[in-house]
Amino acid sequence: MSSPRSPRPLDHLVLPVEDLDTARARHSALGFTVAADALHPFGTENACVFFADGTYLEPLAIASREDCEAAARQGNVFVARDQAFRFRQGDTGFSALVVGSKQAEADHARFVALGMSGGAMLAFSRPMQSTDGSEQTASFRLAFASDLRSPDFFGFAVERINVPAADRSQLTTHRNGVTGISEIILSEPNPTDFQYFIQELACNREVDANSFGMSIKLDGAAITVLNKAGMGVHLGLPDTSRDRGLIGRAVVYKVDDLAATAALLLENGLAARQVAGRLIVDPAPGQGACYCFEETR
Repeated sequence: MSSPRSPRPLDHLVLPVEDLDTARARHSALGFTVAADALHPFGTENACVFFADGTYLEPLAIASREDCEAAARQGNVFVARDQAFRFRQGDTGFSALVVGSKQAEADHARFVALGMSGGAMLAFSRPMQSTDGSEQTASFRLAFASDLRSPDFFGFAVERINVPAADRSQLTTHRNGVTGISEIILSEPNPTDFQYFIQELACNREVDANSFGMSIKLDGAAITVLNKAGMGVHLGLPDTSRDRGLIGRAVVYKVDDLAATAALLLENGLAARQVAGRLIVDPAPGQGACYCFEETR
C-alpha cells in the first residue's frame, strides 16, 4: 500500500458523452486511436482512449437508461453522479478525475474519516480477454470522494484486481502524437476553497499557488484549478459565470511535435487556437472539455 502522503498516479478521466458513435468520430478526427466499445454491468458503456504513460480517457455513454436508473436507486454512486451531471450540465462534459489505488477499502475509510466520502464503495466485475485470447474475470473497487459544494465534479480512487495483462501498443499509438496527459485543468472563482479536497484526492499536501489559481501534483501529472483571470490567461476563455464549485475544463496532452499535431488538425478541418504555447481545441459534441496540446521533448 502506498503512503497516504505519496502522490497518487492519474488513472483516467471520466468524460460523459451523448453516444459512443459521436465520441468515436470526434476523437478519431482529433487523431486519437479509440478502443472498442465496452459495457459496464450497470447500464453505462465506454470507448476508451489509452496513452503510453498509463493514463486514459473514458468517454462514457448510457447503454441502458433503465439499468442505470435501477443501479442509481440501489446506491451505485458512479451511475448516480453521472445522471446528476447530465441533468445539470447536459450529455457532454468532464465529470470526474480518477487516481490509482492499491487498496480502495483503505482509501474509502480515509475519505470517510476526512469527511469527504462520496458514498458507498462500488465493486464490480466483467470479463476481459488476455493477450493470449483467453478470458478472465477482472474486478474493480472504487472509493468515491466528493465535496457537497461542488455538485458537477467528483473524484474516486480505483483498484484493479485480476486484470489480465494486455498489449496496448497499438491502442496507445495516436496519429496526433499524444503520449500522455500532463495536466488536468478545473475552474472555480476561489480555487483555494477546494485546496483540501484536491490535496487529499491527490495524496499530496504541496501546493503551488499564484494569482491565477493553484496546482497540486499527482505522480506524473498535475491538477490545476484556475480562477476567472487564470481561465483567460491559460485557456483564452472568458468566464462570466457566477456559479461556484469545481468544473472540469481542460485536458493537457503531451506531444513530441506540435507542428505535426497542428497539421493533422488542419487536414481534418478542426479549428484550433494558440494560447501560451499550447494548441487548444474547444469542446464539441463527443468532446466535453478543451483539449490542449503542448510540446514536451
